[in-house]
Amino acid sequence: MTTTVRSYSKINLGLAIGPTRPDGFHALSTLYQTLDAHDLVSVEVSAAAATSITLTTNNERVPTDARNTAFKAVDLALSALHFAAKVHIHIEKRLPIQGGMGAGSANAAAALIALERELETLGAPLLPAGERLKIAAEVGSDVPLFLIGGSVLGVNRGEAVYPMPDLPQTWCIVALPEIGVSTPQAFRDWDALHASSALTAQEASDRLDRLSRIFASALCEPHSSGVSRNAGGLAGNPLLALVRTGIENDFEEVVFPQSPLLGEIKRILTGSDLAPEQSAVYAALSGSGSALFGLYPNLEAAELAEQRLAKAGIRSLRTKTLLRQEYWASLIESAS
Repeated sequence: MTTTVRSYSKINLGLAIGPTRPDGFHALSTLYQTLDAHDLVSVEVSAAAATSITLTTNNERVPTDARNTAFKAVDLALSALHFAAKVHIHIEKRLPIQGGMGAGSANAAAALIALERELETLGAPLLPAGERLKIAAEVGSDVPLFLIGGSVLGVNRGEAVYPMPDLPQTWCIVALPEIGVSTPQAFRDWDALHASSALTAQEASDRLDRLSRIFASALCEPHSSGVSRNAGGLAGNPLLALVRTGIENDFEEVVFPQSPLLGEIKRILTGSDLAPEQSAVYAALSGSGSALFGLYPNLEAAELAEQRLAKAGIRSLRTKTLLRQEYWASLIESAS
Protein backbone atom coordinates (compact mmCIF):
# COMPACT_ATOMS: atom_id res chain seq x y z
CA MET A 1 0.00 0.00 0.00
CA THR A 2 1.13 3.55 -0.73
CA THR A 3 -0.14 6.75 0.88
CA THR A 4 0.36 10.06 -0.95
CA VAL A 5 0.04 13.29 1.01
CA ARG A 6 -0.16 16.88 -0.21
CA SER A 7 2.83 18.62 1.34
CA TYR A 8 1.50 22.17 1.64
CA SER A 9 3.60 25.34 1.82
CA LYS A 10 3.56 28.35 4.15
CA ILE A 11 4.26 32.05 4.32
CA ASN A 12 5.14 34.21 7.33
CA LEU A 13 2.79 37.05 8.18
CA GLY A 14 5.38 39.02 10.09
CA LEU A 15 8.55 37.65 11.66
CA ALA A 16 10.46 39.23 14.54
CA ILE A 17 13.97 38.04 15.44
CA GLY A 18 15.00 38.07 19.09
CA PRO A 19 18.21 37.35 20.99
CA THR A 20 20.32 34.24 20.56
CA ARG A 21 19.26 31.46 22.92
CA PRO A 22 21.62 29.27 24.97
CA ASP A 23 21.20 26.49 22.37
CA GLY A 24 22.51 28.80 19.62
CA PHE A 25 19.14 29.36 17.95
CA HIS A 26 17.47 32.76 17.80
CA ALA A 27 14.21 33.38 19.60
CA LEU A 28 11.52 34.57 17.22
CA SER A 29 7.83 35.23 16.89
CA THR A 30 5.89 34.73 13.67
CA LEU A 31 2.45 33.99 12.32
CA TYR A 32 2.60 31.10 9.88
CA GLN A 33 -0.09 30.76 7.22
CA THR A 34 -0.45 27.61 5.14
CA LEU A 35 -0.99 27.87 1.37
CA ASP A 36 -2.69 25.58 -1.12
CA ALA A 37 0.51 25.28 -3.23
CA HIS A 38 2.16 21.94 -2.47
CA ASP A 39 4.59 19.12 -3.19
CA LEU A 40 3.48 15.47 -3.10
CA VAL A 41 5.02 12.98 -0.67
CA SER A 42 4.35 9.24 -1.09
CA VAL A 43 5.24 6.64 1.53
CA GLU A 44 5.14 2.87 1.12
CA VAL A 45 5.71 0.64 4.18
CA SER A 46 6.10 -3.08 4.71
CA ALA A 47 7.06 -5.04 7.83
CA ALA A 48 10.71 -6.08 8.07
CA ALA A 49 13.18 -7.61 10.49
CA ALA A 50 15.25 -4.43 10.44
CA THR A 51 14.43 -0.88 9.39
CA SER A 52 15.56 0.33 5.97
CA ILE A 53 14.61 3.64 4.35
CA THR A 54 14.99 4.63 0.72
CA LEU A 55 14.05 7.94 -0.88
CA THR A 56 13.60 9.08 -4.46
CA THR A 57 12.62 12.44 -5.94
CA ASN A 58 12.10 14.20 -9.26
CA ASN A 59 14.52 17.00 -8.29
CA GLU A 60 18.26 16.31 -8.31
CA ARG A 61 18.88 19.09 -5.76
CA VAL A 62 16.95 17.21 -3.08
CA PRO A 63 19.10 14.91 -0.91
CA THR A 64 18.00 11.29 -0.88
CA ASP A 65 19.80 10.18 2.28
CA ALA A 66 19.62 10.96 6.01
CA ARG A 67 20.10 14.67 5.28
CA ASN A 68 16.56 14.80 3.90
CA THR A 69 13.96 16.06 6.39
CA ALA A 70 11.38 13.43 5.37
CA PHE A 71 13.99 10.69 5.79
CA LYS A 72 14.87 12.03 9.27
CA ALA A 73 11.24 12.25 10.36
CA VAL A 74 10.45 8.67 9.34
CA ASP A 75 13.63 7.34 10.96
CA LEU A 76 12.91 9.13 14.26
CA ALA A 77 9.27 8.00 14.28
CA LEU A 78 10.13 4.33 13.74
CA SER A 79 12.77 4.52 16.48
CA ALA A 80 10.29 6.11 18.89
CA LEU A 81 7.75 3.38 18.12
CA HIS A 82 10.38 0.59 18.37
CA PHE A 83 8.97 -0.72 15.10
CA ALA A 84 11.07 -2.11 12.25
CA ALA A 85 9.87 -1.53 8.69
CA LYS A 86 10.98 -1.24 5.10
CA VAL A 87 10.03 2.26 3.98
CA HIS A 88 10.19 3.94 0.60
CA ILE A 89 9.56 7.68 0.28
CA HIS A 90 9.06 9.53 -2.98
CA ILE A 91 8.95 13.34 -3.10
CA GLU A 92 7.51 15.05 -6.15
CA LYS A 93 8.87 18.58 -5.90
CA ARG A 94 6.69 21.40 -7.18
CA LEU A 95 7.79 24.09 -4.74
CA PRO A 96 11.09 26.01 -4.77
CA ILE A 97 14.02 24.71 -2.73
CA GLN A 98 15.48 27.11 -0.16
CA GLY A 99 12.69 29.53 -1.01
CA GLY A 100 11.26 30.42 2.40
CA MET A 101 8.00 28.54 1.80
CA GLY A 102 8.80 25.71 4.22
CA ALA A 103 8.78 23.08 1.49
CA GLY A 104 11.40 20.81 3.04
CA SER A 105 9.80 21.11 6.47
CA ALA A 106 6.39 20.34 5.02
CA ASN A 107 7.85 17.24 3.35
CA ALA A 108 8.89 15.97 6.78
CA ALA A 109 5.44 16.52 8.27
CA ALA A 110 3.76 14.92 5.24
CA ALA A 111 6.04 11.89 5.52
CA LEU A 112 5.11 11.51 9.20
CA ILE A 113 1.40 11.64 8.41
CA ALA A 114 1.72 9.18 5.52
CA LEU A 115 3.90 6.85 7.60
CA GLU A 116 1.30 6.67 10.36
CA ARG A 117 -1.47 5.80 7.90
CA GLU A 118 0.72 3.06 6.46
CA LEU A 119 1.70 1.70 9.88
CA GLU A 120 -1.93 1.61 10.95
CA THR A 121 -2.64 -0.96 8.22
CA LEU A 122 0.15 -3.11 9.70
CA GLY A 123 -1.31 -2.91 13.19
CA ALA A 124 1.59 -0.84 14.49
CA PRO A 125 1.08 1.59 17.40
CA LEU A 126 0.60 5.28 16.66
CA LEU A 127 2.61 8.14 18.06
CA PRO A 128 0.95 10.25 20.77
CA ALA A 129 0.30 13.79 19.51
CA GLY A 130 2.92 15.22 21.87
CA GLU A 131 5.56 12.78 20.65
CA ARG A 132 4.73 13.58 17.04
CA LEU A 133 5.27 17.28 17.66
CA LYS A 134 8.50 16.55 19.55
CA ILE A 135 9.87 14.59 16.60
CA ALA A 136 8.78 17.33 14.21
CA ALA A 137 10.61 19.98 16.26
CA GLU A 138 13.73 17.82 16.33
CA VAL A 139 13.73 17.64 12.54
CA GLY A 140 13.33 21.39 12.03
CA SER A 141 11.84 24.56 13.47
CA ASP A 142 9.22 24.91 10.71
CA VAL A 143 8.04 21.29 10.76
CA PRO A 144 5.51 21.40 13.66
CA LEU A 145 3.34 24.07 12.03
CA PHE A 146 2.46 21.57 9.29
CA LEU A 147 0.99 19.26 11.92
CA ILE A 148 -1.56 22.01 12.67
CA GLY A 149 -2.26 23.94 9.45
CA GLY A 150 -4.14 27.19 8.88
CA SER A 151 -3.00 30.24 10.84
CA VAL A 152 -0.39 29.20 13.41
CA LEU A 153 1.52 31.25 15.97
CA GLY A 154 5.18 30.20 16.19
CA VAL A 155 7.43 31.21 19.10
CA ASN A 156 10.70 30.14 20.76
CA ARG A 157 12.69 29.21 17.63
CA GLY A 158 9.45 28.80 15.70
CA GLU A 159 8.88 25.19 16.75
CA ALA A 160 6.51 26.00 19.64
CA VAL A 161 3.24 26.31 17.73
CA TYR A 162 -0.27 27.34 18.68
CA PRO A 163 -3.34 27.19 16.42
CA MET A 164 -4.96 30.58 15.88
CA PRO A 165 -8.39 31.46 14.48
CA ASP A 166 -8.19 31.21 10.71
CA LEU A 167 -7.79 34.24 8.51
CA PRO A 168 -10.31 34.28 5.63
CA GLN A 169 -9.18 32.55 2.45
CA THR A 170 -7.23 35.11 0.43
CA TRP A 171 -5.64 35.17 -3.04
CA CYS A 172 -1.86 34.93 -2.84
CA ILE A 173 0.81 35.50 -5.47
CA VAL A 174 4.22 34.06 -4.64
CA ALA A 175 7.21 35.49 -6.53
CA LEU A 176 9.97 32.96 -7.18
CA PRO A 177 13.20 34.74 -8.14
CA GLU A 178 16.19 32.69 -9.26
CA ILE A 179 18.08 33.56 -6.09
CA GLY A 180 18.88 31.33 -3.12
CA VAL A 181 18.99 32.69 0.43
CA SER A 182 20.78 30.79 3.19
CA THR A 183 18.84 31.04 6.46
CA PRO A 184 21.95 30.49 8.66
CA GLN A 185 23.76 33.25 6.75
CA ALA A 186 20.77 35.57 7.11
CA PHE A 187 20.87 35.06 10.87
CA ARG A 188 24.62 35.73 10.89
CA ASP A 189 24.06 38.93 8.91
CA TRP A 190 21.36 39.95 11.40
CA ASP A 191 23.73 39.37 14.32
CA ALA A 192 26.50 41.36 12.63
CA LEU A 193 24.15 44.25 11.89
CA HIS A 194 22.88 44.41 15.46
CA ALA A 195 26.12 43.58 17.27
CA SER A 196 26.47 47.17 18.50
CA SER A 197 22.75 47.65 19.17
CA ALA A 198 21.80 49.10 22.51
CA LEU A 199 18.80 46.78 22.65
CA THR A 200 19.25 44.42 25.60
CA ALA A 201 18.31 40.74 25.49
CA GLN A 202 15.38 41.43 27.84
CA GLU A 203 14.14 44.30 25.66
CA ALA A 204 14.41 42.07 22.57
CA SER A 205 12.43 39.34 24.36
CA ASP A 206 9.78 41.87 25.39
CA ARG A 207 9.52 42.91 21.73
CA LEU A 208 8.78 39.32 20.73
CA ASP A 209 6.15 39.05 23.45
CA ARG A 210 4.48 42.22 22.20
CA LEU A 211 4.33 40.87 18.65
CA SER A 212 2.82 37.60 19.86
CA ARG A 213 0.13 39.55 21.71
CA ILE A 214 -0.55 41.59 18.56
CA PHE A 215 -1.08 38.38 16.58
CA ALA A 216 -3.42 36.98 19.22
CA SER A 217 -5.36 40.22 19.55
CA ALA A 218 -5.87 40.76 15.82
CA LEU A 219 -7.04 37.19 15.21
CA CYS A 220 -9.05 36.59 18.37
CA GLU A 221 -11.10 39.79 18.63
CA PRO A 222 -14.84 39.46 17.88
CA HIS A 223 -14.46 40.68 14.28
CA SER A 224 -12.40 37.58 13.45
CA SER A 225 -15.06 35.01 14.33
CA GLY A 226 -17.34 33.82 11.57
CA VAL A 227 -15.74 36.13 9.03
CA SER A 228 -16.61 35.44 5.41
CA ARG A 229 -14.29 33.11 3.52
CA ASN A 230 -14.82 35.18 0.39
CA ALA A 231 -11.42 36.54 -0.62
CA GLY A 232 -13.11 39.44 -2.40
CA GLY A 233 -14.51 41.01 0.77
CA LEU A 234 -12.19 42.70 3.25
CA ALA A 235 -14.71 44.29 5.58
CA GLY A 236 -14.00 43.00 9.07
CA ASN A 237 -11.04 40.96 7.82
CA PRO A 238 -8.56 40.39 10.68
CA LEU A 239 -5.76 40.50 8.09
CA LEU A 240 -6.37 44.26 7.90
CA ALA A 241 -6.07 44.49 11.67
CA LEU A 242 -2.70 42.73 11.45
CA VAL A 243 -1.46 45.01 8.67
CA ARG A 244 -2.48 48.12 10.57
CA THR A 245 -0.22 47.07 13.47
CA GLY A 246 2.76 47.45 11.14
CA ILE A 247 3.81 43.79 11.00
CA GLU A 248 7.01 43.18 9.07
CA ASN A 249 9.66 40.54 8.45
CA ASP A 250 12.94 41.38 10.19
CA PHE A 251 14.89 39.33 7.63
CA GLU A 252 14.15 42.01 5.02
CA GLU A 253 16.53 44.32 6.88
CA VAL A 254 19.51 42.11 5.98
CA VAL A 255 18.33 40.18 2.92
CA PHE A 256 17.27 43.15 0.78
CA PRO A 257 20.64 44.96 0.98
CA GLN A 258 22.36 41.71 -0.06
CA SER A 259 19.89 41.11 -2.91
CA PRO A 260 18.33 44.43 -4.05
CA LEU A 261 16.21 42.56 -6.61
CA LEU A 262 14.15 41.12 -3.74
CA GLY A 263 13.29 44.58 -2.50
CA GLU A 264 12.23 45.56 -6.01
CA ILE A 265 10.03 42.46 -6.25
CA LYS A 266 8.29 43.44 -3.01
CA ARG A 267 7.57 46.85 -4.54
CA ILE A 268 6.10 45.18 -7.64
CA LEU A 269 3.95 42.86 -5.50
CA THR A 270 2.71 45.72 -3.35
CA GLY A 271 1.45 47.84 -6.25
CA SER A 272 1.32 50.88 -3.98
CA ASP A 273 0.80 53.21 -6.95
CA LEU A 274 -2.46 51.42 -7.84
CA ALA A 275 -5.96 51.82 -6.44
CA PRO A 276 -6.53 49.96 -3.14
CA GLU A 277 -8.72 47.32 -4.81
CA GLN A 278 -5.83 46.52 -7.22
CA SER A 279 -2.91 46.55 -4.78
CA ALA A 280 -1.77 44.07 -2.16
CA VAL A 281 -3.29 44.06 1.29
CA TYR A 282 0.13 42.91 2.48
CA ALA A 283 3.39 41.91 0.77
CA ALA A 284 6.60 40.62 2.34
CA LEU A 285 9.50 38.23 2.23
CA SER A 286 8.53 34.74 3.41
CA GLY A 287 10.86 33.42 6.08
CA SER A 288 14.40 34.34 5.09
CA GLY A 289 13.44 34.17 1.39
CA SER A 290 13.99 34.11 -1.42
CA ALA A 291 10.24 33.74 -2.09
CA LEU A 292 8.13 36.84 -1.59
CA PHE A 293 4.35 37.01 -1.53
CA GLY A 294 1.45 39.38 -1.86
CA LEU A 295 -2.07 38.90 -0.50
CA TYR A 296 -4.83 40.44 -2.61
CA PRO A 297 -8.46 41.49 -2.07
CA ASN A 298 -9.72 39.78 -5.22
CA LEU A 299 -8.72 37.64 -8.20
CA GLU A 300 -8.33 40.63 -10.51
CA ALA A 301 -5.74 42.23 -8.24
CA ALA A 302 -3.86 38.92 -8.00
CA GLU A 303 -3.80 38.55 -11.79
CA LEU A 304 -2.51 42.12 -12.18
CA ALA A 305 0.35 41.29 -9.80
CA GLU A 306 1.18 38.21 -11.90
CA GLN A 307 1.31 40.39 -14.98
CA ARG A 308 3.61 42.94 -13.33
CA LEU A 309 5.99 40.18 -12.25
CA ALA A 310 5.96 38.57 -15.71
CA LYS A 311 6.80 41.92 -17.29
CA ALA A 312 9.81 42.12 -14.96
CA GLY A 313 10.85 38.56 -15.90
CA ILE A 314 10.02 37.10 -12.47
CA ARG A 315 8.43 33.66 -12.22
CA SER A 316 5.44 33.38 -9.91
CA LEU A 317 2.65 31.09 -8.80
CA ARG A 318 -0.93 31.89 -7.91
CA THR A 319 -2.48 30.17 -4.93
CA LYS A 320 -4.75 30.81 -1.94
CA THR A 321 -4.33 30.72 1.80
CA LEU A 322 -5.53 27.43 3.24
CA LEU A 323 -7.83 27.24 6.26
CA ARG A 324 -7.18 24.56 8.87
CA GLN A 325 -10.32 22.56 8.17
CA GLU A 326 -9.58 22.52 4.44
CA TYR A 327 -5.93 21.69 5.13
CA TRP A 328 -6.85 18.45 6.87
CA ALA A 329 -9.79 17.63 4.61
CA SER A 330 -7.59 17.74 1.49
CA LEU A 331 -4.29 16.48 2.92
CA ILE A 332 -4.49 12.90 1.64
CA GLU A 333 -4.03 12.81 -2.13
CA SER A 334 -4.51 9.04 -2.41
CA ALA A 335 -4.12 5.76 -0.54
CA SER A 336 -3.87 2.52 -2.51
